[in-house]
Amino acid sequence: MDREQLERNQIPVYFIAVAFAAAIGLLAPAAARALELLVTPAIAVLMYAMFLQIPFLDLRAGLGNRRFMAALLLANFVLVPLLVWATTRGLSAHPALLAGALLVLLTPCIDYVVVFTHIGKGDSRLTLAATPVLLLVQMALLPLYLALMLGGASEVHIQLAPFVEAFVLLIVLPLLLAVATSAGGRRFSSVAAWNDAWAWLPVPAMALVLVAVIGSQVGVVVGRLDELLPVLPVYVGFALLAPLLGWGTARVFGLPTGAARALTFSAATRNSLVVLPLALALPEPIRGLAAAAVITQTLVELVSELVYVRVVPKVVRM
Repeated sequence: MDREQLERNQIPVYFIAVAFAAAIGLLAPAAARALELLVTPAIAVLMYAMFLQIPFLDLRAGLGNRRFMAALLLANFVLVPLLVWATTRGLSAHPALLAGALLVLLTPCIDYVVVFTHIGKGDSRLTLAATPVLLLVQMALLPLYLALMLGGASEVHIQLAPFVEAFVLLIVLPLLLAVATSAGGRRFSSVAAWNDAWAWLPVPAMALVLVAVIGSQVGVVVGRLDELLPVLPVYVGFALLAPLLGWGTARVFGLPTGAARALTFSAATRNSLVVLPLALALPEPIRGLAAAAVITQTLVELVSELVYVRVVPKVVRM
């Protein structure tokens, strides 16, 4: 199997990983607890592998697409937050669910959204070029949005230190290493060979993350399913409405088909695997349920993406 075949078959790979992880989590609780230790390093490896595919040294053209960037920022940081605010008002009596839902729904995906955009015949190069901007803006605005939308949920106290730690470990360090090795690959053949080898790893790394995250958390989700029921309509509603926001924004800005599909996927795909450590850093009384809420969104989203990659190419035509 070559790299192109691996990428074409990645969705079955991910669902095999999800099924394997669920079996471990439900049938071998001791192994599931061990998998929790792998979550942060696995995500860091995934982020490095994904960042290494981003043409950091050739981003000027992508970043220079002002219409796409303006539409992307409007959709992800104005329209989607308004949607999230409206759909989560019913969770005000459930502070742990509210915190988990806000963490995951307010943060646009910066990793496997590129993969799904490519499969869905969108312009994944634009998505790649926009990743640093999405990353920086969401980390700057997330504390503000949480402060505004948590409202009277006094049980939720967001501490800055875990956010900074997760940001440094999961984003900054892999990002800097990827930039350094991308630059080195232009000067040294050994570094170029290293980069080429890592080009095979985004799909296996994503599968590893799914095994670590779902395997370590699915038992919590199943064990607390009755408590998680109020958040399920929120996630389903988001999965239905967010792509329409992205598509509508693309039409308003007059984006071409590839860019419109990229915007549709970006609006609908969330940063669940990266924000999980942030949920696990919440205060003890709500930590477990908030993390379970984040994992639940991942499961809903994976099913939704299978629908998107088939529907978006047929519907989003400019």
